Amino acid sequence: MPPSDLERARECYQRRQWREAHDLLSLADRSTTITAEDLGLLASSAYLLGRDADFQRYFERVHLAHLESGDHARAARWAFWLSLTALLRGDVAQSNGWLTRGQRLIAGLDCVEHGYLLLPVAEQHLGERNAEAALSEAAHAAQTGERFKDPDLITIARHLQGRTLIQLGRLEPGLALLDEAMVAVVSGELSPIVTGLIYCSVIDACQQAFALGRAREWTLALARWCEQQPDLVAFTGTCLIHRAAVMQFQGAWGEAMTHARQASEPAGQTTERKPPAAAFYRLGELHRLKGEFDQAESAFREASRLGIVPQPGLALLRLTQGRTDAACSAIHRVLETATDPLTRARFIPAYVEIAIAAGQTHDAGTASEELETIAAQYPTDMLRALAAQTRGAVELARGNAKEACGALRHAFERWQGSEAPYETARTRLLLALACRELGDHESCELEFDAARAGFEQLGAAPDLARLDSLRREAAGKPALTLREIEVLRHVAAGRTNKEIASELRLSNRTIDRHVSNILTKLDVPSRAAAAAQAASLKLL
Repeated sequence: MPPSDLERARECYQRRQWREAHDLLSLADRSTTITAEDLGLLASSAYLLGRDADFQRYFERVHLAHLESGDHARAARWAFWLSLTALLRGDVAQSNGWLTRGQRLIAGLDCVEHGYLLLPVAEQHLGERNAEAALSEAAHAAQTGERFKDPDLITIARHLQGRTLIQLGRLEPGLALLDEAMVAVVSGELSPIVTGLIYCSVIDACQQAFALGRAREWTLALARWCEQQPDLVAFTGTCLIHRAAVMQFQGAWGEAMTHARQASEPAGQTTERKPPAAAFYRLGELHRLKGEFDQAESAFREASRLGIVPQPGLALLRLTQGRTDAACSAIHRVLETATDPLTRARFIPAYVEIAIAAGQTHDAGTASEELETIAAQYPTDMLRALAAQTRGAVELARGNAKEACGALRHAFERWQGSEAPYETARTRLLLALACRELGDHESCELEFDAARAGFEQLGAAPDLARLDSLRREAAGKPALTLREIEVLRHVAAGRTNKEIASELRLSNRTIDRHVSNILTKLDVPSRAAAAAQAASLKLL
């Protein structure tokens, strides 16, 4: 291969033209013996293109090339990458094997690789919730990076310190270290792979800590970074999922659906990667919120098949379908297995909602108190809003409308300030019910109208159905149950009673009774009239 072509390959790599760099370096690798440094560029470009089998093989070859040349420090650097990538895909034994080899290679050497080889150890401690040990290893790694002036090592180590502090309940110093790590990322100080890894890890940590403002800011920065590299595959799926979550929270459900669908599709012919399970969970959530229950069911099942527990979305779907017992069983199971506070905080709001629907007000109150404790430890706006909202729902269920109003007003202000239209509308619906209990019918109607406007703008069909049902009840008219609303949707879709019974796994007789109740409550003479009435009320 002419030297000019190899030089062009290096230039393509520097310009982030990963596909052309990979193709030219691959050609050079087949036609001649390339240096270990160029083989490293080939390995990195394969990683960034999502060619998992290729990059693993190349990483091993780079390691061996440095080993054969006697450069044990560089060989240990690639042993670190082999250890870390194995750990990230869950192969702990392989990770430990490469880690041990790397440590053996640099025994007695004074080199920066000692710091790198501390990072997988810190990650393992963090995964095992041994936070103090993780913090110690990350701190030693950061000190090594500073001594050798290695920005990649410094940034990875400091971001690990930040994540560990958050796990220890020290939210503000933890987030401050994540912000510091992101300064190095957005200023372009880091290598491409480290840049992508830190972006994704920091955004994930912010989302887990309910620091949605930071997650939104860094997600937009990640999107810009990905868009500058059309060939990039390694981090684009994760970026799309993060963007979908941000768009959903902000009420842009159409954009969120587009991003989640893109993330759920294969990345192309050149990658062996399966679509991420989180993309299907996000799709399931969006379909659930829009009342597209068949699609939600399918997406949640695919998420489960790909390896994640599709909760609390699936439990909330069962509740909306009127299958309260199934919802209770599912949400109890996942909450029982969750141990750390932030993970439990993800499930408690759904637990409270389902427990109230099942008449388990005492259990709902206990869970709400736990969420308030977590929000005091991790005082982000989102957690405080969730804690206030669940407290308001519990007090309303207990018949304490005045106390409910106070908590719900607090939640409303925080949701509105966070630009979260769906949660704002849900809170206003609860406020309407609290005002009704207090005899303030004018405020009740104002809150009902505001909630309805919010749900209509979002396309939140199940919430609109519940709101209209509650309004009918307030007007002294019989309200449809959640199960009846579900049956009505199938009736409007043109399904027969037998088909509905099969779909919902109920008897034909039960469906006959539900249809009869629907016609009576809506005061209509036929199935077609019931479907028309439901459409006019936006129950579908």
